[in-house]
Amino acid sequence: MLQVDNLNVYYGNIHAIKDISFDIKQGEIVTLIGANGAGKSTILKTLSGLLRSKTGSIKFMDQDIHHMVPNAIVKNGLAHVPEGRHVFAQMTVEENLEMGAYTRKSSEIAPSLEHIYDLFPRLKERRRQTAGTLSGGEQQMLAMGRAMMSKPTLLMLDEPSMGLAPILIEQIFDIIKELHKQGTTILLVEQNAQMALSIADRGYVLETGRIVLSAPARDLLEDDAVRKAYLGG
Repeated sequence: MLQVDNLNVYYGNIHAIKDISFDIKQGEIVTLIGANGAGKSTILKTLSGLLRSKTGSIKFMDQDIHHMVPNAIVKNGLAHVPEGRHVFAQMTVEENLEMGAYTRKSSEIAPSLEHIYDLFPRLKERRRQTAGTLSGGEQQMLAMGRAMMSKPTLLMLDEPSMGLAPILIEQIFDIIKELHKQGTTILLVEQNAQMALSIADRGYVLETGRIVLSAPARDLLEDDAVRKAYLGG
């Protein structure tokens, strides 16, 4: 589904991503783990067109998206839930969700809204409430629901558990598993490596802009070096 080859991304003179290559197969959950500053969020921003790589290629569903603008990438089926949620604070929950469907036909919006409200009953309760007044967990649900309104085949999630209480983290991960069960392929960046690897098929470990290890998620969970560095073991 996604083939990434030889990405090199810079912030000014800072070489943030160094010769990154990886792939995602349809139907997988793949996670990127690593310390803060390892380059995980930069990779997602590059895939969604918010940043540009100096080299390499990005192929999604056999189509080169390396030089596409972000809205075209979304229209092709790749959606990005950014770190920090970034909901439209002055707009209602439902208006936020409708914004997520801006690439789709108007006739498709109402059925998609009902699907999102089935996934996130809390959002249905808050549909007329302004997004800025929601709790952190509700805003994360809204950001995920807004991305799903574009009907993506690949959903990229950047730190969905950040700043949430443990019970809300469990709820968010249950929703991720349900989205995957319904057929969405997922690329997950998550500081809680234990949780991420527990639901993923495969994982890539990043250090200072490079992939240093890739393996099935179960193997990474049992790897002593990975456990010591990222899993508190």
